[in-house]
Amino acid sequence: NHWCNVAYWEHRTRVGRLYTVYEQSVSIFYDLPQGNGFCLGQLNLENRSETVRRTRSKIGYGILLSKEPDGVWAYNRSDHPIFVNSPTLDIPNCRTLIVRKVMPGYSIKVFDYEKSFLLQHAADWDCADGPYDPNSVRISFAKGWGPCYSRQFITSCPCWLEILLSN
Repeated sequence: NHWCNVAYWEHRTRVGRLYTVYEQSVSIFYDLPQGNGFCLGQLNLENRSETVRRTRSKIGYGILLSKEPDGVWAYNRSDHPIFVNSPTLDIPNCRTLIVRKVMPGYSIKVFDYEKSFLLQHAADWDCADGPYDPNSVRISFAKGWGPCYSRQFITSCPCWLEILLSN
């Protein structure tokens, strides 16, 4: 049985199909001759902007996403930071979106199952920036978004992932 689907986006456009993950971990990378996982370099899109091309070139080894007993972890294998948002990283009832910057070589628990269960019973999703899934994680490559950045929404980021977790 699969534990998540991964969608790759360039700004507001989803590129390619959903990638279904069955193994405990998956590598999501740009373009490596060896490697198992979701290769973003294989996804084609007509009229790709220069900003997207530059950002795609920074993905490199990308991330390793793994399902652990306590939640889902992302390890940044890239040479550039990744930016992460998830319902379990936000402060409950906070009106400000929290986006965490994860430097190369570091990992972060991007989703906490226990915290998610507690949050879903006391949730107020009015502050969401568009359609919102309490079981999803958003990860942007090399470019941040949110209150501290010129990009207010993830759809302004050139290259990003939506991790859709199965219940």
